[in-house]
Amino acid sequence: MAHTRPDLIVADLTGKLAVVTGASDGVGLGLATRLAAAGAEVVLPVRNRRKGEAAVAKIRHQHPRAVLSVRELDLSSLDSVAALGAALREENQPIHLLVNNAGVMTPPQRQTTADGFELQFGTNHLGHFALVAQLLPLLRAGRARVTSQISIAANRHAMHWDDLNWERSYDGQRAYSQSKIALGLFGLELDRRSRAAGWGITSNLAHPGVAPTSLLAARPELGRTRDTLGRRLIHALSRRGILVGTVETALLPALLAATSPDARGARLYGPSGLGHLSGAPAEQAVYSRLRSADDAARLWQISEDLTHLSATV
Repeated sequence: MAHTRPDLIVADLTGKLAVVTGASDGVGLGLATRLAAAGAEVVLPVRNRRKGEAAVAKIRHQHPRAVLSVRELDLSSLDSVAALGAALREENQPIHLLVNNAGVMTPPQRQTTADGFELQFGTNHLGHFALVAQLLPLLRAGRARVTSQISIAANRHAMHWDDLNWERSYDGQRAYSQSKIALGLFGLELDRRSRAAGWGITSNLAHPGVAPTSLLAARPELGRTRDTLGRRLIHALSRRGILVGTVETALLPALLAATSPDARGARLYGPSGLGHLSGAPAEQAVYSRLRSADDAARLWQISEDLTHLSATV
């Protein structure tokens, strides 16, 4: 029997400006496409401009009237984040939606960012923390909704508080989990601080479940010359509609979190199927590792110290 794929109706976003990191392929490209289709102007900040231009061409092929722009952003470089922030602040256009979607996953050997941070912590969390800090005036002006894309991995392992950069030992999966726990703690703390200070920003979390995205694909720059066994297995299951989702369904929780009038701050949205691996998007319980306000405040302070940025207005 054929299964009906879940989907979502997106409200009209005409007149809204959306920024989606990691929009050159996979879930990010799908999100940018859906936001553009709903009438939003979409900024695609990407590391690889050629891939970004190809993504824009794909979206325009489906939606010829889409308003899109490609910007350069390498989240593993605080200078690159600062350059994008300065350019967008100069344009002074309020941002209504920000989806912190880009990420790297499990390089086999420990790698570092341009600023010396462990690559996953530096890219997935600190890069997005710095981006929000740089864009805070524009997010406030747009009374923005910020959706941070975490992972079911944020429901495993823990913050490695005594060695956040994994200098004494390195475990790729544990470091990945930490980076997504950190991004989740940050997303919830952003909502907390916005409410306390009256910034007008709503911040929530989403996760895509499990789907055959490019996160576990061959990435020579990460030291991975072929698709992981996990990705090949996920791809096979996805093709057969067993247990896991597709790229098209995996983007729905973030789309719901970012656009639905019913989606609220400080909440987590994910697939509603078995194990939250796939299925229709819905609110779910915030992971236990993300519930400590003390941990979130501690991480915020550490993030400000490491990036030399004050995420306040």
